[in-house]
Amino acid sequence: MSFLKIDNAVKRYGEAAVIHGVSLEAAAGEFVVFVGPSGCGKSTLLRMVAGLEDVSAGRVHIDGADVTDVPPADRNVAMVFQSYALYPHMSVRDNMAFGLKMIKTPKAEIERRVAEAAAILKLDPLLDRKPRALSGGQRQRVAIGRAIVRKPKLFLFDEPLSNLDAELRAEMRVEIATLHQRLGATMVYVTHDQVEAMTLADRIVVLRAGRIEQVGTPAELYDSPVNTFVAGFIGSPRMNFLSARVAAVEDRRVRLAHPALEGVALALRNGAIVQPGAEVTLGLRPEHLTLDAAGAPVSLSVTSEYAENLGGSSQLYARTADGTRVIVQAAGRHATTRGDALRLGARAEHAYLFDAQGRAL
Repeated sequence: MSFLKIDNAVKRYGEAAVIHGVSLEAAAGEFVVFVGPSGCGKSTLLRMVAGLEDVSAGRVHIDGADVTDVPPADRNVAMVFQSYALYPHMSVRDNMAFGLKMIKTPKAEIERRVAEAAAILKLDPLLDRKPRALSGGQRQRVAIGRAIVRKPKLFLFDEPLSNLDAELRAEMRVEIATLHQRLGATMVYVTHDQVEAMTLADRIVVLRAGRIEQVGTPAELYDSPVNTFVAGFIGSPRMNFLSARVAAVEDRRVRLAHPALEGVALALRNGAIVQPGAEVTLGLRPEHLTLDAAGAPVSLSVTSEYAENLGGSSQLYARTADGTRVIVQAAGRHATTRGDALRLGARAEHAYLFDAQGRAL
């Protein structure tokens, strides 16, 4: 039985619909991440689960109970926001305890829960400090601690790391993952950062324009994207896309015609059907391209533009003859001169093919 169930949920603001019949289920203890570009509806959907946004149509169930019309305070969920929303005049201890005091929890129980959450989040030495004396990461841990002390059925995170710098974001990702393992609680997490999604999620929900594009494990979305939107969103740097034409189809193998490609023949997947002459898109991830095309089933001619040396790896930027930019992520340091002719290679299983509507072939 699913712990969280969203059944054909719709959200409208007047005549404008922003969530279009979304259905989703999450198991108890699962870490589910909503990901997508700004404006795709991921935060709105999360707020509908929390009860902070009314559901225009459809139902929301938590732990077997229909909570669609239940006030937020009675849903037994805890939400961590992008802004820390701490009371500046209160200590860390009082910020964490405030919600429990409001529902008249016994003092001894409050102290026990605050101490327990502080130990989990390594906040013990900071309990008597005010928020102004804390770093951004410490403030976010206090906000998470305030959620933990409530012992909710469901944790909801709305882009909680967006205000942190890169190093703190990496640290907090590890802390949130560790917290999930320790508590075993069901968590739903919203982010526009696909790196956060890939590293934290048991399952990822990719949203676009208020609709679900694909749901799956990080590996499923990376290996088997259903369309060019998911393929381009999951993975950093994003997947390279080249417009091509089907030259021939023989024994369910497609031979492509493109000025930069040589003899590329790819097997169709999932029973897909494509006709000779059809316009298609070839997808190649930067990390799957090599600078040596010798013997590679996929061979691509490009002209070098520039290289970014990142220490242990390099990102090379190049263009095909028709002006399509191609990024290569390679181990080690590579010096290239603008205008150098390069021949890139890739294995056939690392090549993705999409039809004219962007659907995976």
